[in-house]
Amino acid sequence: MMNFNDLIKSNKQNVKNIIRLITKQDNEDLEQEVYVKVWKNAEKYQERGNFKSWISTIAKNVSKDFLKSSSYKNSLNSTSDDFILTSVKDNKVTPEAKYFNSERQSRIIEAIDSLKPKLRETIILCEVEGYTYEEAAKKLKCPLGTIKSRIYNAKKELSEKLNDLL
Repeated sequence: MMNFNDLIKSNKQNVKNIIRLITKQDNEDLEQEVYVKVWKNAEKYQERGNFKSWISTIAKNVSKDFLKSSSYKNSLNSTSDDFILTSVKDNKVTPEAKYFNSERQSRIIEAIDSLKPKLRETIILCEVEGYTYEEAAKKLKCPLGTIKSRIYNAKKELSEKLNDLL
């Protein structure tokens, strides 16, 4: 059986990234909830599967449950932005918002695709798939400094290409 502390350390950034991606915020309570569920369900985990994808699935489900929760919806009610309130309250996204989001997403994907292969590969590993810089360095068989440099350069290029969206 795996050491629980090592498990948390090796998956912390991945869990954090998934929560941020889904809820659009950092949330330590949700991180704790993920680890509690992992701990409680450890015996259900079959060694056959990939542990990282198992914990990722738990993090996704915890994040989605949080978005459905009444405490989250109540926190939105205190927001003054009427558009957010109406789109969350009736749980519908307007066609305009849907179009804007898909346009925005395709612009981002296009910008990532236009990066040099090594920058693209590194940014996808770290920012999309949730690898830590250390994990990416191992996977790509290059020094940690190289990963940090590629991430910096990729983000710099992306911010130039997408500055009207920021």
